[in-house]
Amino acid sequence: MPRKKQTQAQIAAQAQSMEEAEIQRAFEQGITTLRDLISPSSIEIAADHFRLGTKYGRTIYVYGYPRTLFTGWLSPLINIDEVLDISMYIYPVDTAIIMKNLRKKVTQLEANIALDQEKGKIRNPETDAAIQDAEELRDQLQVGAEKFFRFGLYVTLWADSMDELNFVQHKIETLFGQQMVFSKVASSQQEQGMNTTMPLGTDQLQVRRNMNTGAISTSFPFTSADLTQEKGILYGINMHNNGLVIFDRFTLENANMVVFAKSGAGKSFTVKLEAVRSMMVGAEIIIIDPENEYQKLCDAVGGSYVRLSLNSDVRINPFDLPKVIDAEDASDALRANLVTLHGLFRLMLGGTQNTGGPVLSPNEEADLDQALIDTYARAGITSDPLTHQSTPPTIINLYDTLLHMGGTGPELAQRLRKYTTGTFAGIFSQQSNIDINNQMVVFNIRDLEDELRPVAMYIVLNHIWNIVRANQKKRLLIVDEAWQLMKYDDSASFLFSLAKRARKYYLGLTTITQDVEDFMSSKMGRAIVHNSSMQILLKQSAAAVDVLSDVFKLTEEEKKRLANFPVGQGLFFAGPNHVHIQVVASETEEALITTKPQALQKEQQQP
Repeated sequence: MPRKKQTQAQIAAQAQSMEEAEIQRAFEQGITTLRDLISPSSIEIAADHFRLGTKYGRTIYVYGYPRTLFTGWLSPLINIDEVLDISMYIYPVDTAIIMKNLRKKVTQLEANIALDQEKGKIRNPETDAAIQDAEELRDQLQVGAEKFFRFGLYVTLWADSMDELNFVQHKIETLFGQQMVFSKVASSQQEQGMNTTMPLGTDQLQVRRNMNTGAISTSFPFTSADLTQEKGILYGINMHNNGLVIFDRFTLENANMVVFAKSGAGKSFTVKLEAVRSMMVGAEIIIIDPENEYQKLCDAVGGSYVRLSLNSDVRINPFDLPKVIDAEDASDALRANLVTLHGLFRLMLGGTQNTGGPVLSPNEEADLDQALIDTYARAGITSDPLTHQSTPPTIINLYDTLLHMGGTGPELAQRLRKYTTGTFAGIFSQQSNIDINNQMVVFNIRDLEDELRPVAMYIVLNHIWNIVRANQKKRLLIVDEAWQLMKYDDSASFLFSLAKRARKYYLGLTTITQDVEDFMSSKMGRAIVHNSSMQILLKQSAAAVDVLSDVFKLTEEEKKRLANFPVGQGLFFAGPNHVHIQVVASETEEALITTKPQALQKEQQQP
């Protein structure tokens, strides 16, 4: 019986021991798994590089500096588009020790000069410069205007292969060499170099250089371009430093913006996102939409969608005068509209695409001008602002005036007839019946014939301009596919005049195009770019990159990136600064503004 009890006790002890062993084994296994998650699989140290897991690394240190360092000299290195670890070690030094060493150094240098003079040697400019620098530093240290430090600068480069690592090293050394800064590979000290650039605060290389306060201050590392303001809207993420690009375009000298991108690069997405967010801060949005891309967004925010076509009931009269409040503008309203109408009728009466030749002969120009003045006069409208409230004439009235006047009038009337009683009659030959009174208004011109589309864009822009002048509010005017206007001299000139005068009326003009070459080949196109304080350059075709590089003075790195940006990434220019930006949207915003066929098809299939 006792023997049986002993057996049961042994069994219990063995079971407890096995359970404890299992717990210990599970515990150790858990620690091992955690270690595997946070550490690389292996490390291999060579004389001039190391391999950490699948990544190659190399540490270099700076040992030589020029006599003078300029503020921001580290900026090219910090903003370079490569993976780097940069460590700076700054050690303060007692001023008394430095003063003692400088006194010895000056004595030595002066003794060297005296010996050279005794031996009849020529003066050494390097020695003279060293004495001058040492004496200036002594004076500054004596009065407490400067402090002294020991400075160490180390850079660890990372790459996926040795060839790439050598290429990155060459780029870094070239950047340093341009500023007379000299660096070396930490030969046979790569492990110490790697540890030095890790966030451990241990300087294991100890390659240091004496620097005063002024020289140290030029090495301030936070030099990435920053375009964040307290007010404004979110445009995206700054890819240089992962900061937010929050900007108010109305704080610049003008609020105009141009957007260049190839088809599918995200230009419409970017502009729609800006429009939605601008509405949230009280701006009104007016859009000229040639491809029916903005209807979904317009409907979602309760905007007005104006569809222009020969079959629609919408009418816009180009003879409308702005109801301006400013006395100076009011007295000049008729003259300004006559100039605009001249450009319009040159476009309507067979305008040629930037041929440089006259569309109308001088006699035809003179007869058209007199006919326009007479047509307004018959409607009771003269240069007197008090008469501008009368009902304006229409193209039909102009047709009658031309038909019954002498000279070239009857011939011009015949050329104009297709807009009065011919194929294109109705849409622009009757009194206006639209009223822009909404925070977002979209003019759709997709269903207009190709021949009529530039005319429609011109008339719509003029109609919008009249409203902008009559009632000044914070507005954005978005002109999509602007290259269609740039094909014609008169419409290009009108768009340029909008860009120049928009600021006075609290208007920001956004010009969007994918046909960069045609847009920039136009003198007016380049002028519009130069009159736009903001520019967004998304992915471009190879041919467009060279054109834009010349206009925006891009670096070789930016040129290379511009042709290979993924969708939604690009260069964001605001005034003198520009950054690499990633446009980001919330799920709700993306659902409203996406134009991807896959996303739209998926949305239609959902119940």
